[in-house]
Amino acid sequence: MIMLIHLPILLPDLPYPKNALEPYISARTLEFHHGKHHQAYVDNANKLLPEMVLLNETMESVIEKTSADPSKVGIFNNVAQVWNHTFYWNCMKPNGGGQPTGNIAVRIKDTWGSFEKFAEEFKNAGMTQFGSGWAWLVLEQDSLKIVKTGNADNPLTHGQKPLLTVDVWEHAYYLDYQNRRAEYLNTFVDKLINWDFVNSRMG
Repeated sequence: MIMLIHLPILLPDLPYPKNALEPYISARTLEFHHGKHHQAYVDNANKLLPEMVLLNETMESVIEKTSADPSKVGIFNNVAQVWNHTFYWNCMKPNGGGQPTGNIAVRIKDTWGSFEKFAEEFKNAGMTQFGSGWAWLVLEQDSLKIVKTGNADNPLTHGQKPLLTVDVWEHAYYLDYQNRRAEYLNTFVDKLINWDFVNSRMG
């Protein structure tokens, strides 16, 4: 998923209607999460990005260039969160979740022995990410791994290719699940994952 930056950055449309993930994620959650939180990252990135020469660069490139520069932490946080959220929307679909098919199903079985073991470890990564952050399925070289990152950080800054993510910032689930992060993670795996998108990332 390569995203060229052309100023101003625009809030991407959701890949489905706001009510399409109900009853698992409500339209009200998406109105706040996409329409306000994601929009705020877009707005803040547009305010900060003119400090750098970014036209025709990719978001991935900007994230990698700014991740280790303390003077660019504001740019990193907001551009990375625009990228992370855009990626997260694509990781879900109506009537998703459950057992994967295709290449990712084979690779998961080869790596973890079963889908159930993968699901257990993926949900555990989401549960044990302290505070705000993300759980990810990534490719590192040619190996599948489950990793977690805090705040705006993502696997691009660690030489890994993201395949799947779940957002465990509270605003991702609090209106629907309150403090029940485990229930949200179970629902994400069982009912929401877009395995077609994950397979498209394997190429």
